Amino acid sequence: MLSNEEREKKIENSSKLIGKAVFNSILVTLVSFSPILFLEGQEHKLFSPLVWTKTFAMIGSAFVVVFLVPVLMTMFLKGKVRPESKHPVSRFFLWLYNPIIRWCLKWKKTTIGLSIALVLGSVPLVLNLGTEFMPPLDEGSLLFMPVTLPDVSNSEVKRIMQVQDKLILSVPEVQNVLGKAGRANTATDNAPISMIETIILLKPQKEWREGLTKDDIINELNSKMQIPGVINGWTQPIINRINMLSTGIRTDVGVKIYGQSLDTINKLAQRFKKELEGIEGVKDLYVDPIVGGKYVDIKIRKDEIGRYGLSVDDVNMFIETALGGMNVTTTVEGRQRFTVNVRFAQDFRDKIDKLKRLQLQTMDYGPIPLSAVAEIKISEGPPMITSENAMLRGTLLFNVRDRDLGSTVNDAKKKLEAVVKKLPKGYFLTWSGQYENQVRANERLTMIIPIVLIIIMVILYFTFHTFREVLIVLSAVPVALVGGAYSLHFFNVNFSVAVAVGFIALFGVAVETGVLMLVYMNNSVFKKVKRVNSENKELTSQDVEDAIYDGAALRLRPKLMTVLVDIIGLMPVLLATGTGSDVMKPITIPFVFGLITSTLFVLIVLPVLYAMVREYELRKHGKLIVQEFED
Repeated sequence: MLSNEEREKKIENSSKLIGKAVFNSILVTLVSFSPILFLEGQEHKLFSPLVWTKTFAMIGSAFVVVFLVPVLMTMFLKGKVRPESKHPVSRFFLWLYNPIIRWCLKWKKTTIGLSIALVLGSVPLVLNLGTEFMPPLDEGSLLFMPVTLPDVSNSEVKRIMQVQDKLILSVPEVQNVLGKAGRANTATDNAPISMIETIILLKPQKEWREGLTKDDIINELNSKMQIPGVINGWTQPIINRINMLSTGIRTDVGVKIYGQSLDTINKLAQRFKKELEGIEGVKDLYVDPIVGGKYVDIKIRKDEIGRYGLSVDDVNMFIETALGGMNVTTTVEGRQRFTVNVRFAQDFRDKIDKLKRLQLQTMDYGPIPLSAVAEIKISEGPPMITSENAMLRGTLLFNVRDRDLGSTVNDAKKKLEAVVKKLPKGYFLTWSGQYENQVRANERLTMIIPIVLIIIMVILYFTFHTFREVLIVLSAVPVALVGGAYSLHFFNVNFSVAVAVGFIALFGVAVETGVLMLVYMNNSVFKKVKRVNSENKELTSQDVEDAIYDGAALRLRPKLMTVLVDIIGLMPVLLATGTGSDVMKPITIPFVFGLITSTLFVLIVLPVLYAMVREYELRKHGKLIVQEFED
């Protein structure tokens, strides 16, 4: 039995052995998460709290491991301590691990070849993955946004809404319907009367017809809502507001067309619409109305008003009062004030003929019809003028269903490629909506990740003091990502920002476990070399393999414990259902399954790779130059 001084010395040496590696591996994990902090927009708001939580949790765990655990071991670790090989759990796993690692160390090239084949086999899967900005979040409700003709009347909109509500309620999965036409009394809601918003609350999924999906419900509703003059659009309430606030687009994708003439912009938008019709995945395709608004155009005849002794201001004042109304007073009702507006009754101004007969009072000729001094007609114009960056803008809108966002937009771009090259001078287009966010996030990650990799390599270099070990550790990354790639293909998950976050987390854990495994193997080889040199014997390849096996065996139980804790902790997220699970699952799936392949690599392939490097060094130089890690 060890004395207290010997026990404390052993604990101190163990802390020195692992402390630096643990600190640096945690630092690598934290740095690997940093690209998420450089994201922008809604993806930054969604995932940055995860990064900060992870960061502070790991900083706390680092202090616990480096400072508190050795102290607690000194205080409470008493009596006889069993070696790792005598632990019942370790003995069981070593019994399984021993024949596998021995076979792999014997057939090194075969093991490396199988690993490379596994990595290469995942490449077609990765290339064929669909892409999207965010996983489609099931909010448990739908937002139906039909658009009518710009000159639709209030009564017609009311009638259309009533018909639509009855048709929607006829679907068994619909629980309630709430419709709104026009704009609310807010500065942020600029919807015209021709735009209808209907929120559809769905029943719990367990009450749906067997085998029915949300897309099936949308398709069924859409087939029922084919009303002439009404263009349907389907989305969800929350994501619709997010899209409109971040991009100004109420659908998944929008093609913004900029120029100086609304008529030209409308012609281009209609032409683009014809080109995109029939593309797989493109749904609810329509052009945001640019022209088609009806206006009463009153042109004063200056030569005529002079005959009647009138001025332009006199006629304008009459028209303003008769049609628009005049504020005559303000009434106070309790704590509220209301403006009293006076104008001609509806019966006198609801038709062009009646407007022409409106009586305009003159000083010398008495009342005369308005048509005597003004030309009155109905003219077409824009129902709403939209500008962006000091330029007029039109928009072609569509949603994406039954296909991933990235490939759908790529096909649409190819369709419009020839047309875009022939755009008039001063006209151009941009792609917006969810695709705009996706491009922004990808560009940001593409720029930041290489910088992060360089920083991680520097950290690993200060850990091992040689690029050889750095490259060995980083070799765990491709194999770790393999499990994630296969899992995405198996679960039919598209690549998104959420998936990227899962891979970033997996990368950090893979590097961290690789660092610790390499530390144990390096120190085991160091002890073997030291013992052989003290016995004046010649170091052999078998000695190297035995030392590497001993080092790997020491990490077997801790590694399996770490993996099992991570997997068990993430199982509730992986098996979760309901609102919010659609976003969290794409993070969890590549992490969990990539963790499995990463564990297999660290326990099996990494020792083989390290053995090949050390044996090559032994053959070339006749000896090994190994430093104990704590030095």
